[in-house]
Amino acid sequence: MSELPAIPLVDARDGGLLRHASEGRDRALGLRDACVGWFPPGAQTLMPFFDGVARRWLMRSKSPYVEEIGAIAGALGFPGIWFLNGSYQWSCTALAREEGGAPWLARTLDWPFPGLGRFVELVRMRGPAGEFINVTWPGYVGALTALAPGRFAAAINQGPLRRRFHGKVARLYDVAANAITTLRHERSIPPDQLLRQVFEQARDYGEARQILETTPVARPVIYTLAGCRPGERCVIERTESEFRTRFDDHGAANDWLESAPSWEGRIGASKIFKLSFEEAAQQSRARREGLAQWRGSFDRDSFGWVVPPVLNPYTRIAVEMCAARGILRAAGYERPASAEIAEQATALREISLQAAA
Repeated sequence: MSELPAIPLVDARDGGLLRHASEGRDRALGLRDACVGWFPPGAQTLMPFFDGVARRWLMRSKSPYVEEIGAIAGALGFPGIWFLNGSYQWSCTALAREEGGAPWLARTLDWPFPGLGRFVELVRMRGPAGEFINVTWPGYVGALTALAPGRFAAAINQGPLRRRFHGKVARLYDVAANAITTLRHERSIPPDQLLRQVFEQARDYGEARQILETTPVARPVIYTLAGCRPGERCVIERTESEFRTRFDDHGAANDWLESAPSWEGRIGASKIFKLSFEEAAQQSRARREGLAQWRGSFDRDSFGWVVPPVLNPYTRIAVEMCAARGILRAAGYERPASAEIAEQATALREISLQAAA
């Protein structure tokens, strides 16, 4: 078996994400082409249209990074960058847990797009509050998974689907209706861009929590947050304007901990007409509980928790983070054509940075 490629570690503290994208143009183009290849034939010709829709919405939103996205799109010179930064269909599993007196955060990111695993990068960034590592891709400006040594670690899970009817066929209608409502009426900051802003501005776990709880967001979202001290762990379940913070159950997938009739746990695109409302909730619950029941050690059994049902056909990234120790470990995953489940596509990469006092 050939040696797996390493995840690049990129320093964007000087020059920012525009320089990062420009220097990583080939990888950004490779990611775009791999993702577009998942769509039906001819989808690439529609990418300028998708870009235009995302661009118009982002420019009307409270995103502080619109100019940056525009500069990156202009520098790279191919369509797809606005669409990438307007996308929000990620499924995930996450858990904040204490070990040895320090909070850890473990998470997987699942999405059917191929390429997200083999093109993932660890990018060193900084803002007024300090430095952080963003697990991301060239051309993408938000933060889905990141670590600020000495401050906190955080990850995003997509919130559940707002439902009007419970039928399988009606699920596609609800997906479309929710997207149209967001595009027409929502002007708040996208949740992934709020998380980046928190890493740039929040000085500690408490500030990060307060911002994530109270800032209006454009879409429902679940944030998992882990600080540096014992007890600094929470899961923040957000609608566009309201929040519920959990301090006693620190696992998350893609449904509220207490399922509601008007909300449905997210499912993969291939199952949109297959699973019932109850089966969708069970699928999300199985991943959350599967990770929560892991009894291994992050030091002795690193990534031992990346097994089914947490590991699935759409898993693209797995990450372990400890802000108190300044440790981030990551691996990319892809699903081979002949396999039923995703397999590791990059070597496991560990970064250890000095945690600020």
